[in-house]
Amino acid sequence: QVQLVESGGGLVQAGDSLRLSCLASARTFSGYEMAWFRQAPGKEREFVAAISRIGGTSYSADSVKGRFTISRDNAKMTSYLQMNTLKPEDTAVYYCAARVSTSGWATRVDEYHYWGQGTQVTVSS
Repeated sequence: QVQLVESGGGLVQAGDSLRLSCLASARTFSGYEMAWFRQAPGKEREFVAAISRIGGTSYSADSVKGRFTISRDNAKMTSYLQMNTLKPEDTAVYYCAARVSTSGWATRVDEYHYWGQGTQVTVSS
C-alpha cells in the first residue's frame, strides 16, 4: 500500500511559479512511476506529467510543456512538479499518482494504482 500526500498549492497571479510536492510512504518508492494529474471544476481529471522510476526520463502533456517540470528525489521519497509561467487555465486541484512501473508512459487515470488527496492551485489573471 502506498500513501501519497501533496503540498505546495495556493493562490498566485498569472506569470508566477509554484512547486508542488508529493511525499510517498512506500518502502520501495523507486519501484513506482510517479505522475501528476489535475482536475478543473466541471472537467475530467487530466494527465499533466509523469516520471520514470529512477527519474531519468519524463513525459508531459502538450499544454504544460516548456512551463512545468516533473522531478523526483528517491532518497526523500518525494515527487515534485515545478510550475512556471502559470496561467488562469492552470487553475485546478492537482493530484499526485503512482503506479508499479511497467513499459511505456501511462496517461489515463485508470492506469494508476495510488492517489493523493489533491492540492488546490488557483491562478488569478
